[in-house]
Amino acid sequence: MNTRYTSRWVRAGLWALPVSWLATAWSSLEPQPDPEKDPAAWARFVSSDYYQVSHLFGSTGGTIVSLFGLFALGCYLAGSRSGRLALPAMAAAAAGTALLLVPAVISTFVTPAVGKAYLGGNEDVMQLDFPESMSAAFLLGLLLAVVGSVLLGIAVWRSGVLPRWAGALWIAGALLFYVLGAVLGMATTGSSLPTQPAGAVLMAVAGAWVAWTGVRHAVPSETPTR
Repeated sequence: MNTRYTSRWVRAGLWALPVSWLATAWSSLEPQPDPEKDPAAWARFVSSDYYQVSHLFGSTGGTIVSLFGLFALGCYLAGSRSGRLALPAMAAAAAGTALLLVPAVISTFVTPAVGKAYLGGNEDVMQLDFPESMSAAFLLGLLLAVVGSVLLGIAVWRSGVLPRWAGALWIAGALLFYVLGAVLGMATTGSSLPTQPAGAVLMAVAGAWVAWTGVRHAVPSETPTR
């Protein structure tokens, strides 16, 4: 395959990183009301047009676009000094992101239906229970996304072809978004915390830095790995 053609696709894919994380930040800007304390407010919120659009393009769309960016970053780093680390890190992050599509799709399409049913007088719908396997898939997705993202940040730092501090920003953003945002939010308020959009913005900045550098330089050819 023409390497110049491949390089163009890789560089284009790198721009998917900031785009996906900006979309994700948008979808998590406004936290949901607590469904246990105020189910009516929660139902009105999740059945609104804003919720539907922000989760369709921000949460679900952002997650899909991020997969393209992760594959591109792994391909870009494959020939660098950190290639041996970058490829398994990319695989872990992509697998985790794919698993996180499950709750993203449920939030986008199922949750609004639950909210409308509640507002229509079917209060028992709030007792809807999802199987434990979904929770297990979600937790596994979070674990893989965190581990893969942190390792990708380390790979960027060690690559010798991308800015080191872009890797550090990427790691900080991942921990802020996933650990201090998603996980802590579920454990406390049951909704997104301000740390979640803040972490997404940090990852968008890191992704834009990586993409800008990648556009200005050739895709690294294979070199001895460490």
